[in-house]
Amino acid sequence: MAETEKQYQKLLGVIRPYGSAAIAFSGGVDSTLLAHAASEALGRENIVCVTARSASFPVRELNEAADFCAAHGIRHEIVDSEELDIDGFSGNPPNRCYLCKFELFSKIGAFAESVGAAAVFEGSNADDAGDYRPGMQAVAELGAKSPLREAGLRKGDIRAISKMLGLPTWDKQSFACLSSRFVYGEGITLEKLAMVDRAEQFLLDKGFRFVRVRIHGGDHFTARIEVLPDEIAKLSAAPLRGETADYFKSLGFAYVAADLMGYRTGSMNEGLDLKTVDAS
Repeated sequence: MAETEKQYQKLLGVIRPYGSAAIAFSGGVDSTLLAHAASEALGRENIVCVTARSASFPVRELNEAADFCAAHGIRHEIVDSEELDIDGFSGNPPNRCYLCKFELFSKIGAFAESVGAAAVFEGSNADDAGDYRPGMQAVAELGAKSPLREAGLRKGDIRAISKMLGLPTWDKQSFACLSSRFVYGEGITLEKLAMVDRAEQFLLDKGFRFVRVRIHGGDHFTARIEVLPDEIAKLSAAPLRGETADYFKSLGFAYVAADLMGYRTGSMNEGLDLKTVDAS
């Protein structure tokens, strides 16, 4: 606990010099800790949380973000940032995240300037350097600040600090936009985003807390379900196996499969040859 408190104090020390900030806020594990720490370090009157509303951001996540800010007396603003309107995004290129983040942080940066916020904060952490994350290039180009990374906090540290502080997100699954469920090069549409959203909500309602439903295929879609390895047996057992298959097929999936490797973030990056990928 002493080490966790020390890490939190380091984070507060990173944040204080900025004076005021607009925070890119998804309501997830990282951005919730960042918002809480910024409210303590800078004062609630000197921060504003900004959440992007789009087809790839589930309504449940938007509502949770709004509820957190309301419960903690933090100003909350919503900006519309529809990724499908971005030139090239719907084709789902490997630099998809760069296109999205550049659009998003351009809008948050303009908003921050309009309200006199000294900085834009975003919630990446020290673990994010270990995966293919082209969005980080956009963050750097637009001058957004990353206090969690600057403080050297890894995901486990963030969960431990959040638990110490009593934040409700300490054991929440890591969130990535629904577009991350698509194979690179396969088109992203409103209809397919809705299929993935409803499929994941079904599993969440069944008690699975760490869930990904990946969508594969052109004309005949396959749902590749990722849950924690020790919950694959639960997913595969009757009657849930049949209920899941029936519901997913009603959404438009032709095939429904469980990934035996289990839940993990960034699994769509596993087949990328990063030497040949240009982030911008």
